Amino acid sequence: MRVGLQIPSFKVPGGTAAIRPNLKEVVTTAEESGFYSLWVMDHYYQIKGLFGEAYTDPMLEAYTTLGYFAGLTEKACLGVLVTGVIYRHPAVLLKMVNTLDILSGGRAYLGIGAAWYEDEAKGFGIPYPSTSERFELLEDNLKLAKALWANDETSFAGQHLSAPAITNNPRPLSTPHPRIMVGGTGPNKTLRMVAQYADACNIGDWVGAENVQQALDNLKRHCETLGRDYDTVEKTSLGTVHLSGKDTVKDVISRIKGLSAMGFTHAIFNMPDVYTITPLETFANEIIPAVAEL
Repeated sequence: MRVGLQIPSFKVPGGTAAIRPNLKEVVTTAEESGFYSLWVMDHYYQIKGLFGEAYTDPMLEAYTTLGYFAGLTEKACLGVLVTGVIYRHPAVLLKMVNTLDILSGGRAYLGIGAAWYEDEAKGFGIPYPSTSERFELLEDNLKLAKALWANDETSFAGQHLSAPAITNNPRPLSTPHPRIMVGGTGPNKTLRMVAQYADACNIGDWVGAENVQQALDNLKRHCETLGRDYDTVEKTSLGTVHLSGKDTVKDVISRIKGLSAMGFTHAIFNMPDVYTITPLETFANEIIPAVAEL
Protein backbone atom coordinates (compact mmCIF):
# COMPACT_ATOMS: atom_id res chain seq x y z
CA MET A 1 0.00 0.00 0.00
CA ARG A 2 1.28 3.42 -0.95
CA VAL A 3 0.66 6.23 1.55
CA GLY A 4 0.20 9.85 0.53
CA LEU A 5 -0.05 13.15 2.40
CA GLN A 6 -2.52 15.90 1.60
CA ILE A 7 -1.77 19.36 3.03
CA PRO A 8 -5.05 21.30 3.02
CA SER A 9 -4.27 23.95 5.65
CA PHE A 10 -1.74 26.77 5.71
CA LYS A 11 -2.70 28.19 9.09
CA VAL A 12 0.60 27.99 10.94
CA PRO A 13 2.02 29.62 14.07
CA GLY A 14 3.86 32.78 13.09
CA GLY A 15 1.55 33.94 10.33
CA THR A 16 2.24 34.42 6.64
CA ALA A 17 6.03 34.64 6.87
CA ALA A 18 6.07 31.27 8.62
CA ILE A 19 4.14 29.39 5.89
CA ARG A 20 7.17 28.81 3.66
CA PRO A 21 9.54 27.33 6.27
CA ASN A 22 6.77 25.26 7.86
CA LEU A 23 5.81 23.81 4.49
CA LYS A 24 9.44 23.07 3.73
CA GLU A 25 9.80 21.10 6.97
CA VAL A 26 6.58 19.14 6.39
CA VAL A 27 7.32 18.32 2.75
CA THR A 28 10.95 17.29 3.22
CA THR A 29 10.12 15.27 6.33
CA ALA A 30 7.25 13.52 4.52
CA GLU A 31 9.49 12.49 1.65
CA GLU A 32 12.19 11.27 4.02
CA SER A 33 9.49 9.39 5.95
CA GLY A 34 8.46 7.35 2.92
CA PHE A 35 5.28 9.09 1.83
CA TYR A 36 4.66 8.18 -1.81
CA SER A 37 2.78 11.33 -2.77
CA LEU A 38 2.10 14.94 -1.74
CA TRP A 39 -1.16 16.75 -2.49
CA VAL A 40 -2.81 20.13 -2.03
CA MET A 41 -6.43 21.22 -2.56
CA ASP A 42 -7.61 23.53 -5.33
CA HIS A 43 -9.30 26.28 -3.37
CA TYR A 44 -9.11 30.03 -2.85
CA TYR A 45 -11.31 30.02 0.23
CA GLN A 46 -10.51 27.59 3.00
CA ILE A 47 -13.23 24.96 3.43
CA LYS A 48 -15.45 26.18 6.22
CA GLY A 49 -15.09 23.94 9.25
CA LEU A 50 -12.01 22.05 8.05
CA PHE A 51 -9.89 21.51 11.17
CA GLY A 52 -12.06 24.20 12.78
CA GLU A 53 -10.99 26.90 10.32
CA ALA A 54 -12.95 29.77 8.77
CA TYR A 55 -13.29 30.38 5.04
CA THR A 56 -11.08 33.47 5.43
CA ASP A 57 -8.14 31.48 6.83
CA PRO A 58 -4.94 31.19 4.74
CA MET A 59 -5.11 29.38 1.39
CA LEU A 60 -2.43 29.12 -1.28
CA GLU A 61 -2.86 28.61 -5.04
CA ALA A 62 -2.37 24.93 -5.78
CA TYR A 63 -0.03 24.72 -8.76
CA THR A 64 2.32 27.45 -7.53
CA THR A 65 2.57 25.54 -4.26
CA LEU A 66 3.34 22.27 -6.06
CA GLY A 67 6.09 24.04 -7.99
CA TYR A 68 7.66 24.84 -4.63
CA PHE A 69 7.25 21.20 -3.56
CA ALA A 70 8.92 20.05 -6.79
CA GLY A 71 12.02 22.03 -5.91
CA LEU A 72 12.13 20.59 -2.39
CA THR A 73 11.71 16.93 -3.30
CA GLU A 74 13.12 14.24 -5.56
CA LYS A 75 10.87 11.18 -5.20
CA ALA A 76 7.34 11.98 -4.05
CA CYS A 77 4.59 12.23 -6.66
CA LEU A 78 2.80 15.57 -6.74
CA GLY A 79 -0.79 16.46 -7.46
CA VAL A 80 -3.86 18.57 -6.80
CA LEU A 81 -6.65 16.71 -5.06
CA VAL A 82 -8.45 17.77 -7.14
CA THR A 83 -8.30 20.57 -9.69
CA GLY A 84 -11.65 22.33 -10.18
CA VAL A 85 -12.54 22.61 -13.87
CA ILE A 86 -13.96 26.13 -13.49
CA TYR A 87 -10.77 27.82 -12.30
CA ARG A 88 -8.45 27.57 -15.32
CA HIS A 89 -8.81 27.35 -19.07
CA PRO A 90 -8.28 23.66 -19.97
CA ALA A 91 -5.42 24.36 -22.42
CA VAL A 92 -3.64 26.48 -19.80
CA LEU A 93 -4.21 23.82 -17.16
CA LEU A 94 -2.52 21.20 -19.32
CA LYS A 95 0.46 23.49 -19.90
CA MET A 96 0.70 23.90 -16.12
CA VAL A 97 0.60 20.14 -15.54
CA ASN A 98 3.19 19.58 -18.28
CA THR A 99 5.42 22.17 -16.61
CA LEU A 100 5.03 20.60 -13.18
CA ASP A 101 5.79 17.16 -14.60
CA ILE A 102 8.96 18.35 -16.34
CA LEU A 103 10.30 20.37 -13.43
CA SER A 104 9.55 17.57 -10.95
CA GLY A 105 11.30 14.99 -13.11
CA GLY A 106 8.14 13.16 -14.14
CA ARG A 107 6.22 13.04 -10.85
CA ALA A 108 2.96 14.86 -11.64
CA TYR A 109 -0.62 13.70 -11.47
CA LEU A 110 -3.49 15.56 -13.11
CA GLY A 111 -6.09 15.34 -10.40
CA ILE A 112 -9.37 16.82 -11.61
CA GLY A 113 -13.04 17.10 -10.73
CA ALA A 114 -16.20 19.06 -11.54
CA ALA A 115 -15.77 21.62 -8.67
CA TRP A 116 -18.32 22.18 -5.94
CA TYR A 117 -17.53 25.25 -3.79
CA GLU A 118 -20.11 27.70 -5.11
CA ASP A 119 -19.55 30.36 -2.43
CA GLU A 120 -15.84 30.44 -3.24
CA ALA A 121 -16.44 30.85 -6.97
CA LYS A 122 -18.99 33.61 -6.51
CA GLY A 123 -16.82 35.35 -3.92
CA PHE A 124 -13.92 35.50 -6.38
CA GLY A 125 -16.13 36.46 -9.32
CA ILE A 126 -15.51 33.15 -11.10
CA PRO A 127 -18.42 31.87 -13.22
CA TYR A 128 -20.12 28.89 -11.59
CA PRO A 129 -22.09 26.98 -14.24
CA SER A 130 -24.82 24.44 -13.59
CA THR A 131 -23.91 20.96 -12.43
CA SER A 132 -24.52 19.51 -15.89
CA GLU A 133 -22.29 22.11 -17.55
CA ARG A 134 -19.49 21.59 -15.02
CA PHE A 135 -19.53 17.87 -15.84
CA GLU A 136 -19.43 18.71 -19.54
CA LEU A 137 -16.41 20.91 -18.82
CA LEU A 138 -14.83 18.01 -16.93
CA GLU A 139 -15.27 15.72 -19.91
CA ASP A 140 -13.84 18.39 -22.24
CA ASN A 141 -10.77 18.63 -20.00
CA LEU A 142 -10.31 14.86 -20.00
CA LYS A 143 -10.76 14.51 -23.75
CA LEU A 144 -8.30 17.35 -24.39
CA ALA A 145 -5.72 15.80 -22.06
CA LYS A 146 -5.94 12.45 -23.84
CA ALA A 147 -5.75 14.07 -27.28
CA LEU A 148 -2.85 16.38 -26.46
CA TRP A 149 -0.77 13.79 -24.63
CA ALA A 150 -1.08 11.44 -27.59
CA ASN A 151 0.53 13.93 -29.99
CA ASP A 152 2.96 16.83 -30.25
CA GLU A 153 0.22 19.07 -31.65
CA THR A 154 -3.52 18.67 -31.91
CA SER A 155 -6.72 20.50 -32.67
CA PHE A 156 -9.65 19.97 -30.36
CA ALA A 157 -13.31 20.92 -30.25
CA GLY A 158 -15.41 19.92 -27.27
CA GLN A 159 -18.78 21.03 -25.94
CA HIS A 160 -17.35 24.18 -24.34
CA LEU A 161 -13.78 24.34 -25.62
CA SER A 162 -12.13 24.94 -28.97
CA ALA A 163 -8.32 24.72 -29.25
CA PRO A 164 -7.40 24.77 -32.96
CA ALA A 165 -3.61 24.44 -32.64
CA ILE A 166 -2.50 23.41 -29.16
CA THR A 167 1.06 22.14 -28.82
CA ASN A 168 2.70 19.73 -26.44
CA ASN A 169 6.23 21.16 -26.41
CA PRO A 170 7.99 20.34 -24.20
CA ARG A 171 6.34 16.99 -23.69
CA PRO A 172 5.86 15.77 -20.11
CA LEU A 173 8.42 13.32 -18.79
CA SER A 174 5.90 10.86 -17.33
CA THR A 175 5.32 7.86 -19.57
CA PRO A 176 2.99 7.83 -21.38
CA HIS A 177 1.76 11.00 -19.66
CA PRO A 178 1.02 12.33 -16.14
CA ARG A 179 -1.46 10.05 -14.44
CA ILE A 180 -5.02 11.33 -14.68
CA MET A 181 -7.02 11.08 -11.46
CA VAL A 182 -10.72 11.91 -11.28
CA GLY A 183 -12.09 12.64 -7.82
CA GLY A 184 -15.60 11.85 -6.66
CA THR A 185 -18.18 9.08 -6.37
CA GLY A 186 -20.99 10.15 -8.68
CA PRO A 187 -22.35 6.82 -9.95
CA ASN A 188 -23.39 7.88 -13.44
CA LYS A 189 -21.03 10.61 -14.62
CA THR A 190 -17.93 10.76 -12.40
CA LEU A 191 -17.19 7.06 -12.23
CA ARG A 192 -18.04 6.57 -15.89
CA MET A 193 -15.41 9.20 -16.74
CA VAL A 194 -12.90 7.41 -14.50
CA ALA A 195 -13.47 4.22 -16.46
CA GLN A 196 -13.35 5.98 -19.81
CA TYR A 197 -10.46 8.43 -19.40
CA ALA A 198 -8.59 8.18 -16.11
CA ASP A 199 -5.67 6.26 -14.69
CA ALA A 200 -6.87 6.66 -11.09
CA CYS A 201 -9.93 7.44 -9.00
CA ASN A 202 -10.09 9.13 -5.62
CA ILE A 203 -12.78 8.26 -3.08
CA GLY A 204 -13.17 9.85 0.35
CA ASP A 205 -13.15 7.18 3.05
CA TRP A 206 -15.33 9.33 5.33
CA VAL A 207 -18.44 8.18 3.46
CA GLY A 208 -18.21 4.81 5.18
CA ALA A 209 -17.17 1.36 4.04
CA GLU A 210 -20.55 0.47 2.54
CA ASN A 211 -20.65 3.59 0.37
CA VAL A 212 -17.00 3.21 -0.62
CA GLN A 213 -17.69 -0.35 -1.75
CA GLN A 214 -20.74 0.83 -3.68
CA ALA A 215 -18.60 3.40 -5.49
CA LEU A 216 -16.07 0.72 -6.42
CA ASP A 217 -18.89 -1.54 -7.64
CA ASN A 218 -20.21 1.28 -9.81
CA LEU A 219 -16.74 1.88 -11.21
CA LYS A 220 -16.40 -1.81 -12.01
CA ARG A 221 -19.76 -1.76 -13.78
CA HIS A 222 -18.65 1.15 -15.97
CA CYS A 223 -15.36 -0.60 -16.73
CA GLU A 224 -17.23 -3.71 -17.85
CA THR A 225 -19.55 -1.65 -20.06
CA LEU A 226 -16.64 0.18 -21.70
CA GLY A 227 -14.37 -2.86 -22.00
CA ARG A 228 -11.84 -1.44 -19.53
CA ASP A 229 -9.83 -3.68 -17.23
CA TYR A 230 -11.00 -2.63 -13.76
CA ASP A 231 -7.65 -3.61 -12.28
CA THR A 232 -5.85 -1.01 -14.42
CA VAL A 233 -7.54 1.81 -12.47
CA GLU A 234 -5.44 2.95 -9.51
CA LYS A 235 -7.78 3.16 -6.51
CA THR A 236 -6.83 5.99 -4.16
CA SER A 237 -8.59 7.08 -0.98
CA LEU A 238 -8.62 10.29 1.02
CA GLY A 239 -9.15 10.55 4.76
CA THR A 240 -8.13 12.39 7.93
CA VAL A 241 -5.85 11.00 10.63
CA HIS A 242 -5.44 12.80 13.95
CA LEU A 243 -2.77 10.98 15.93
CA SER A 244 -2.67 13.58 18.68
CA GLY A 245 -6.46 13.31 18.87
CA LYS A 246 -8.70 10.26 18.78
CA ASP A 247 -6.73 8.09 16.34
CA THR A 248 -4.13 5.50 17.32
CA VAL A 249 -1.47 3.76 15.28
CA LYS A 250 -3.42 0.53 15.57
CA ASP A 251 -6.57 2.26 14.30
CA VAL A 252 -4.79 3.71 11.27
CA ILE A 253 -3.15 0.40 10.33
CA SER A 254 -6.50 -1.37 10.63
CA ARG A 255 -8.13 1.31 8.48
CA ILE A 256 -5.48 0.96 5.77
CA LYS A 257 -5.83 -2.83 5.84
CA GLY A 258 -9.56 -2.43 5.30
CA LEU A 259 -8.96 -0.17 2.30
CA SER A 260 -6.48 -2.67 0.89
CA ALA A 261 -9.02 -5.47 1.22
CA MET A 262 -11.44 -3.43 -0.91
CA GLY A 263 -8.82 -3.00 -3.61
CA PHE A 264 -7.21 0.34 -2.78
CA THR A 265 -3.47 0.61 -3.38
CA HIS A 266 -2.86 4.25 -2.43
CA ALA A 267 -4.21 5.74 0.82
CA ILE A 268 -3.91 9.53 1.17
CA PHE A 269 -4.36 11.28 4.50
CA ASN A 270 -4.47 14.82 5.82
CA MET A 271 -3.58 15.57 9.44
CA PRO A 272 -4.77 18.47 11.61
CA ASP A 273 -1.49 18.32 13.57
CA VAL A 274 0.90 17.87 10.64
CA TYR A 275 2.89 21.03 11.42
CA THR A 276 4.05 19.52 14.70
CA ILE A 277 5.95 16.98 12.52
CA THR A 278 5.37 14.24 15.13
CA PRO A 279 2.61 12.46 13.13
CA LEU A 280 4.91 12.24 10.11
CA GLU A 281 7.55 10.58 12.25
CA THR A 282 4.95 8.15 13.60
CA PHE A 283 3.91 7.25 10.07
CA ALA A 284 7.57 6.75 9.16
CA ASN A 285 8.40 4.53 12.10
CA GLU A 286 5.19 2.60 12.74
CA ILE A 287 2.58 2.87 10.00
CA ILE A 288 4.22 2.98 6.57
CA PRO A 289 6.46 -0.05 7.29
CA ALA A 290 3.47 -2.00 8.66
CA VAL A 291 1.37 -1.55 5.50
CA ALA A 292 4.11 -1.60 2.87
CA GLU A 293 3.45 -5.20 1.81
CA LEU A 294 -0.33 -4.92 1.54
